[in-house]
This record gives sequence, C-alpha cells and structure tokens, in this order.
Amino acid sequence: MAETEYPHLFLTDTAEPIDYINPVGGGGDFALPPRPDRPAHAQRVLDGLERAWTRAREEADDRKAVSMPARSGTYIEFESAPGFELKFESLEARNSGIRLLNVREHLDEDKRKLQRATIYVPFGKEKVLARKVERYREDALNDKKLRNAKLVESIDNLRSAVLQSFWYDPASLLPSEQNTVWCEVWLRSEGNPDLVVADFFALCAELEIETRDTRLSFPEREVVTIKASDEDLSALLSSSDHVAEFRRAKETAAFWTGLPNADQAEWAEQFAERLSVDPDTGCSICVIDTGANNGHPLLAPVLEDDDCHTVDADWGTADADGHGTLICGTVAFGDRLRHLLETADPIVLPYRLESSKLIPVSGHQSDGRLYGERTRQAISRAEVQRPDIRRALCLAITSEDGRDFGRPSSWSGAIDQIAAGIDGGPKRLLVLAAGNVTDPSEWKDYPNPNLTNTVHDPAQAWNALTVGAVTFKDRIQDEDLAFLYKPVARGGQLSPYSSTSAIWEPKWPNKPDIVLEGGNLGMDGTGFTTELDDLSLLSLHHKPQEALFQSTAMTSAASGLASEMAVRLMAEYPDAWPETIRALLVHSSRWTDQLRSQFEVVGNSEKANIERLLRICGYGVPDFTRARESARNSLTLIAQEEIQPFEPKKPGSTDSRAKDMHLYELPWPTEALAELPDNTPVRIDVTLSYFIEPGPGEIGWRDKYRYRSFGLDFNLKNPTETLDNFKTRLNKAAREPEGTDYGGPSVKWTIGPKAGRPRGSIHRDWVEMMAIEARSANVVGVFPRSGWWKERSYLGRGSARGRYSLIVSLTTPTTEVDIYTPVAVKIAPPIGIAT
Repeated sequence: MAETEYPHLFLTDTAEPIDYINPVGGGGDFALPPRPDRPAHAQRVLDGLERAWTRAREEADDRKAVSMPARSGTYIEFESAPGFELKFESLEARNSGIRLLNVREHLDEDKRKLQRATIYVPFGKEKVLARKVERYREDALNDKKLRNAKLVESIDNLRSAVLQSFWYDPASLLPSEQNTVWCEVWLRSEGNPDLVVADFFALCAELEIETRDTRLSFPEREVVTIKASDEDLSALLSSSDHVAEFRRAKETAAFWTGLPNADQAEWAEQFAERLSVDPDTGCSICVIDTGANNGHPLLAPVLEDDDCHTVDADWGTADADGHGTLICGTVAFGDRLRHLLETADPIVLPYRLESSKLIPVSGHQSDGRLYGERTRQAISRAEVQRPDIRRALCLAITSEDGRDFGRPSSWSGAIDQIAAGIDGGPKRLLVLAAGNVTDPSEWKDYPNPNLTNTVHDPAQAWNALTVGAVTFKDRIQDEDLAFLYKPVARGGQLSPYSSTSAIWEPKWPNKPDIVLEGGNLGMDGTGFTTELDDLSLLSLHHKPQEALFQSTAMTSAASGLASEMAVRLMAEYPDAWPETIRALLVHSSRWTDQLRSQFEVVGNSEKANIERLLRICGYGVPDFTRARESARNSLTLIAQEEIQPFEPKKPGSTDSRAKDMHLYELPWPTEALAELPDNTPVRIDVTLSYFIEPGPGEIGWRDKYRYRSFGLDFNLKNPTETLDNFKTRLNKAAREPEGTDYGGPSVKWTIGPKAGRPRGSIHRDWVEMMAIEARSANVVGVFPRSGWWKERSYLGRGSARGRYSLIVSLTTPTTEVDIYTPVAVKIAPPIGIAT
C-alpha cells in the first residue's frame, strides 16, 4: 500500500510541556513539473477554461431550446502531468460556489501515476477561477513573485468533464447504452440536502429514470440509487448541478450464491490466482470460532495448516459447522468480496489468517465459566505457533442470551484480563460481536426488540472492542422477491439483528462501541420476516465441493469487518499499541443521520438522546480513511503514555490517593488557524483509551469501582482561561464524583460527563468552536478516577502504573488552509505508515 501524504502524528514524552525543534532540511515541498514558458502555459490553461465554459453554455442553451432541463454551471476535469500531483484543493472557492467534486488517480501508458480532479463552476463565477491563472501569468510576464504557482503549474491538461470524470468504479462496470443497471449517485448537498434530493428525484422523473426512495447522508453528500444506462447518466450530468460521483451499486450476495457451483468455482479459481499474503507481514487476524476449512481455494493462500488450532484435539481444526469459515471469509476480504471477484487486479493482503477452534459447532452448550479459560487456550495456541506476530483477535461467538445486563461475567472478566496482559503476556486487541436478536417472532416489531435484547456475554468486556450492526443494505435486487418483501430497516439504520445496552444500569460501559454492516431482513405484507441473500454480506461456504460462496449477516459479520480494519491499521502503524488501534476506530466513528433520527425521542433533551444513542450504537460507524490518515484540514495527534494514577497517602500506608495528572500542550497550527475567518467552525475530537485490570474475585464485580483497577478522564482548556486556572480545574475534577460537571468554564462538550462519557475504558467527546477560539484550545489534561487499585490498595497495587492512548483531532471545513504541515514539520514522527 502506498504511503499516505498525511500520516497521523505520534507525540513522545509530551505528558509535560516540551519544545519542538524543526527537523533539519526542507522536505514536504510540492513537486511541480517544469514549465519553461510560464506565460504560454498560463494562456493554455485560460484557453482551456474558456472552451469548457463556452461549451457548457452552448449545451445549456440547446437543451433549454427544446424544453429540456439544463444545469446552471460547468463541470471541468483537470489533469496533472504524469508522476506529479494536482494542487486540487486550490481549485475550490467555496464562497463563490466553486466546488471540488472528486479526485481520482490513474496510470498512463507507461504506468506513471497522474491525478484527475473534477470541479463545478456556477455560471457567472468563471472569473474567480480565471483570475487565479491571470495573476500567475501577470507575475510571470513581469518577473514578479509568482502567485498561485502551485495550482497553475500543476495543471497539465483540462477539459469539459464527461461521464468518465464522475465514474469511480472500474470502467468495465459502467453501464452500456442498451442495459440499465443500479447505480449510486453521490450528490453535492451543501445548504439544504432535502431540497437537493427532492430536486434530483424530480429531475429523474422528468427524464424517466427509475429511482429508489432511499438515501444515505454524509457531510456535504447525499447518496441515492437510480437504474440507468450510460445515456441516462450523461443526461443527468447535462441537467443537474449537484452530481459529484457515480458508482455501480454493489451486487448483492444473491448473485454469487445463486450461481451454479461450477460457475462459482471458475470465479474462485481466477480470484485465487490473484490472491497472496505479503511475505513480510508481521500481522494476523486470529479467528476464534468453530474452526476453518482452509482447503477452500480462497482460504488456502492466506491460512496455512500450521495456523489452524483447536482447544480440544478430539474436535480437530476443521469447520463442520460453517460459522468459522464464514468469519474467515469476512476478515480476509471485508465486505469487498463481490468487488474483488469482479476485478482483475492482484490482491495482496498485508496480514495472514489464523484459526483457533473454541467450540465444535455454533450454539454448543458448555459450562459458561469455562469459556474464559478456553478462550485463553485458543489464543495461547496461536501465540505459541507465531510468538512475534501482532494480531487482532476476532471472537464472533457469544452466549445464547444477554442475561448479564452489563455485569462482568467470568468470560468477560477473562477477556479483560487477556486484553490487559495480566497473564504476563502482551496487551491484546480483542474484537467481539455484540450478539444478536435471533427470535424470528420478534423481528416484525423492529426496532423495539433491539432495545430489550441486551449485548451478550462476553461482549460486555470493558477492554474489548465490541461491535454491533448497522445496515446499508436496503435494496432487494431479485424482482420476484422485491415484489413480496420490503427491507425491515432503511439504509443507515440499526440492523434488525443488533443487540444493545439500552436497558443496562448506568454504571456499566456503553456497548457496542461501534457498529458496522450486519445485514438486513425482508418483511412481507403479513408481517412475516426472513433473511434474504440480497440483504446480506457475501462470504465463503465451508463445503467448497457443494458451493464456494454463502451469505452471512448479524453482528458476527460486523465484528469480522472491524477486525479487518483493525489489522490493517496494525500493519500500517507497526508500533501503535492495541489501545491505540481501538481508539482510532472509535475516534473515526460517526452516527449516521438515520441512526440519529431513528432513536431520537421527541421531548428529550439533546444530552438524553445522545446518551440513548451511545447505549444503542456506541459511537457510530467507523470511517477507515479517517482512522488511517490525517488530511490538510484534519490534523490528528496521538500520544501513548504511562501514568501512575495513585500513591500511598504516606509511606507504608495502605490508604491511597490520586497522584499523577498529565498535561499536554499540543503543537498547534495557530498561525494557520489565524488565516481562517474568525467565525469559521472548527471541531476538536478527543479519544482516551486504556485497558483496566479487572478486580480479582467476582465478589467485587457488582461495583464498577471495585471491578476496574483505575479510571481516566480528560478535559480541554477553555480558550478564555489561563493555564494555571485550567490546572486548578483539573485538580477539582479529579476529586469530584463521576457524572458531575467538570467545574469552572469547561468547553461545551457534545457528550459531557452526564451523558455517559466516563463509562467503560474508552472515552470520546468532541466540541465545536470558532477558529478564533480554537487557536488557544491546545491544552488537554488527563486525570485519574478511582478504582480498586486505590480502594483496595492492600492488594499491593496502590502504586501500579497503567498506560493509555490519547488521540486529539482538529478539523476545519476547508482544505484551502493547511493545518497539518505546520505541525508535521515540528515533529519527527517515530511511527509512520508502513509501505
């Protein structure tokens, strides 16, 4: 994988203020192709712009002349020189309505990389863009310092945008003139998204293009689906001012599971020839389940015989049930298996698979108190085989019910110990399925059963990353089935399968932590509800002689997707702790608009509705790109530190008191923020992740203070307070009971202490403020909360140290001002993205 331009920045030894020294040498300069005749190059760019604008106006006039809808602006595609990049962020001028729509990379005939970017320019605003080029040309003619040089010189070609300028999938998936296929349309939706979607649907009706009455909402984007040919897509480009991207709607699992096995085998054979594991990988995903059949042609290249284990030799390592093989397929290929089958590109996984058989078949009954030990054994077998590899541990098996209601069990307690390395081993990242609503008689009452079916044991574990299910699968492709059934959930809502912690006592953690795709259900007119391949994920069948592919769903599939994300982050940040990987996924998560509206209770306060969301879907849906990298307008800083939360009140005393607080004066892009208008909205996100040591003996597990060894919390310096006042406020907050305000002039956190942020061992919050305020909001404090290390210091842990990962992100709405580079040049990051 190519190295990103903007890796997250890791800070070291920053628990106290530290002076940052700029590294020797420049670096980071934006490479530009040679332009020997700069005035001539500028004129060529201006001529290209004029041709594009003239063509757009003529096309609009022609369409209006025959009473056809026409857009009110120009789509233009820019291209870099081979081997160079575009300064594409400088193409945008938001105040003038000039918008960057998409950026794509291509290879030329000599396999050199080039960039293409598409923008929209409203009629009447052409001069805004042209003036940037004219200033460059004037300076070149007069031998002055060149304005806009990076933008103008990075442009090698430009043209009126065409359908291919908006197509994000392989060209082979573009619909033809004769055939209509389901496509995603990503609409630019600043201002009033509802109006943009309504206008677009009205336009489709006028053009006689079939639509689905569903949509997904993202910042500045609305996604809808249409059934269209290439002519239809071109007509939309000629008529709409809001198109940003076209993508082929994903094929559902039914297409592949419905193929005859001979055809499945042919696809699988072609796929297997392109599949391999990076021989230098130091990472793996260990699937702890019902075993795996690595004789499957798509598992054989990634799961070796020596990496198949079992906790009971009498069971063997093979998968007689099918669940383990399904999860292996999901962690290997994510929800991209359909796409990977359709492409011809090599597939090199940056991790290997391991399988450790915990139970012989799903639903296997055993003494629940043994599952914790058996889980240890399952993990130990993999670690003995490959002691030096970094692994994510995927446990998609849960108990049959959720009767613990958040209280720690022996199984979840063992999970917390395993994660914290209490056995003397390393700290570990365990990814757990939240558990499912499995009674078909309850599905028709969705989503009410999801609120009363609680997260299953051991997914209440504090240190695990617990994964619930959301669904974006709300299209039944089979026409006969579409006539009979309608999706139970809308795209972006909670999956009908997902359990929650909605009825847990407030003292227990918010579970799940995140949600990922877990499939949907279909319901007919009588209320009968059933699983459908079209509404499921595609994975691997455990009996390849009968079938190669099989659909899968529920929170087990979602936990597989999360495990795959986690191990990719491990591969790319080799020295990041498990606490950090967990934090990155939580930090990147957002609630969809559909989740917010689905569970909003009219009359509740905003904080009450936020607390309700945390109990149902955690922090939302993770974004892998956001978890993996920063951007020009999104700076992420990470600190991995140790802390001693408590100390004896006096030498030899068995009574303890709080000891350390950590203060971070973060390197901050103050000057870059000053370039933004004072009232520009800026967002600051903070995530704090650590692993607790579970209290020894179940007697203390009824009380969170006795169960956890210590707790931590954080706060941010208010822009108006002094550093000394902030320290005083932190000291006061450390003494206050949890769930109370932090005292003094605290920033207006979105979640805050009363809406459930202090629960568990991962805490996240965010605040929005104006740019003028954000310039001085660069001080974060981490302080301890009570636990059994303090309350039961006679057990000899009163002076123990714990470690944590702190992530702070600063995000602005525009890429025109670079807030990343000014900080990056002050830091020599010890942890980079692997290449």
